[in-house]
This record gives sequence, C-alpha cells and structure tokens, in this order.
Amino acid sequence: MVSTPKDLLLLIAQRLNSHFDLLCLRSVCSSWHACVPSRLHPLPSRFPILPTNGTSWGLYLSRRTILCLGLPESHCQPTISSWLIKVEEDVPDMAHLVNPLTTFQFKHLPPNFPKTFDFSRFRVSELGQEYVLQYMNHRPSGEADEGSLHKGKVAFSSTGNGEDFVMLTIHVSGKLAMFRHGNKRLILINDTPSPCDDLIFFNGEFYAIDNTGRTVVVAIGSPPVLSLIADSVFGGDKKSLVESNGELLMVDTYFGQGIHRQMKRAVRFKVFKLDQIGHMWVEVESLGNRILFLGEKSTFSAVASEFCGCEGNCIYYTNTFFCPNGQGDDAYTAIDIFNLENGNMGPLLSFPDYSKVIWPPPAWVYTDNIGVIEKFDIAPV
Repeated sequence: MVSTPKDLLLLIAQRLNSHFDLLCLRSVCSSWHACVPSRLHPLPSRFPILPTNGTSWGLYLSRRTILCLGLPESHCQPTISSWLIKVEEDVPDMAHLVNPLTTFQFKHLPPNFPKTFDFSRFRVSELGQEYVLQYMNHRPSGEADEGSLHKGKVAFSSTGNGEDFVMLTIHVSGKLAMFRHGNKRLILINDTPSPCDDLIFFNGEFYAIDNTGRTVVVAIGSPPVLSLIADSVFGGDKKSLVESNGELLMVDTYFGQGIHRQMKRAVRFKVFKLDQIGHMWVEVESLGNRILFLGEKSTFSAVASEFCGCEGNCIYYTNTFFCPNGQGDDAYTAIDIFNLENGNMGPLLSFPDYSKVIWPPPAWVYTDNIGVIEKFDIAPV
C-alpha cells in the first residue's frame, strides 16, 4: 500500500465524529493502525454538578453507540437479518453489549458467543449515540444530594478537538439545564418550555420540546437563548424527538392505564415532521420503509430492509410500567411495537420476525472467518 503521511492520517481522523469510523480507518492496514490513536475525543472525566468540595463521588458521562451489524456485502443473503446492538465502553478496548432500547446489559449470552468481538468481520453502520450521566464511586443515598438532577435524556456536543463541549439535560423541575466546558455548576435555563419532555442535538443545534409540543432551538451563549421553532400541538401525553433520514420527527404518545392503577402504558401514537419554514409540526401518515426506536435514554431510526422479515412504518418503544426483576435475560420484555398503518400493537415477543432484530444474537455472529485487526473484549456480566 502506498505510504500515507502520518500528519494527513491524523487530520482525517480528527474530522471523524464516529468512533466506529475511526475503528474502520485503523483497520485498513497495520501501519495505519499504528499511526492513528484509538481515541481522539475522550469524554469529560467528571462533572462537578452535584458534589460539594471534599466529597468523593461525582458524575461522569458515559457514551453508548448504537450499531446495526450485518454480514459483509460478499456474504449477504436476503434471508439473513442484521442485528441491532448498543455498545458501552467502560475502558478502552473493553465493551458491554447493552439492549439498544434500555439500559440493561445483555446477560446469558450463548455459550459459544465470542469473548472478543471483531468488528472488522461485519458491515457496521452507526445509527446514533446515547449519553448517560452516571455516578462515580457510589450512588448517594440522600434525596438532598440528588434533588437537582433528573437523570434522563442527555444531549451532547463537542468541538472537533474534543476540548470544548456542551451538555444539555432536563432538571428535576422540568426546565432545561446546561453544563459546558469551564463551568463550575449546572446552569438552569429559566425560559424553558416547561415541563420539558425531550431534547436532541440535530443538524448542529440543540432542540427541546415540552409536553404540549412547543419546540425551541437552544443557542448556547451566555446566557443561552431560546428561539421558538414550532407551536404547540397538544394531543398526547408525551412528546419524543427523533431524527429519521435527515428530518426531525416528533412522536406523540398517548397513555392508558396499565396493569396497576399507578402505572401507565402506551396505547396510541402519532408522528409529526418539523416544518421549519412554517414553524409547525405536520402530521405524517406513513414512515415508509423507516422504523423508529424510542428508547429510555435515546431515540434513533433505521431502514426496515436491513432486517429480514420486518416491514417499515412501525415504532419500537419501551413501556413505562416495566420493572426488571433481575431473573433471566428477558432482553426485550420491556419493548413493544406499534404499526402506524393499522394501529396494531403488542409485546415484541409476539412478533418473532421483529424481535430477532434485538434478540437472540444471529448465528453468523459466531463465525470466525476473518483475521482480527481491531477488536473489543466483551466484559463478563
């Protein structure tokens, strides 16, 4: 292979936003693997949001990458489906496989599941990234310690060199809260549409939506400035933002009573597309060949044709009444599916062609037919 200057390789690597694009770059050949660092944009190691001086605990930001794994083009067959996973790296080159819609790690993997996961063997496409605030050392037990934090959705943006970053999350009051590089505390945005239901980093900007559908763009300044981008639509009980094929969609979820009186479950969905010129949400009748995924900490979309037996125009979602009992794998117990065309919905377990997108792992994952250049060790659970 023709020699490529190291400085040029580093310049290319610094322009990559995806860790798995970086992985592919390093996998081209042994010399590129040696020249390009395995990590260029590390996340902040600690957020001084909650602890006071002298405390031993704090918060750190965990990044999880949502991937669609398929066989290489030379091995593709129409009857073989891709596999959807979420990868969480605790330490470099060590990973946990996480249910793509929840925060639970996959347990009870098949006995012959590889302990070293070689991504160079697969056709890998990144569907999104998920950021989660987690406790360092131990979780505080007092409510006073946690009172200012709503550990829900996090939107994150950083510069190309990773030295400057902005994090947006939702305060327990329902207002937006911002933390950026150099801050010593969480900054509440008092002009927030309140209570805020969801937020997303889309096309280089932060978007936030309240429970009426009123949507704003958050310009990160001092102070932050909110600009109305769409008026309220009311309707359902919870609004979720998701990017699909370059467009910003809003999923409006209607809840009904669950098994127990204090619980609730989704019974209906509507989907809207943002019309930025008209400053409004426009209802979408069909998603076409797209599938939307509404997870606990993130949202994303995929093309249905990647998954054998699946049709588009549907929504995977987690129902709020699920409480893990710690027994067995139950990887998709919390996940239901909704068909936007006919309104049919039910547990993912009732739709085998759709459930295999997430679990169990397809048999082709175990095949070892390509040498390892770049790999992750799968941490035991």
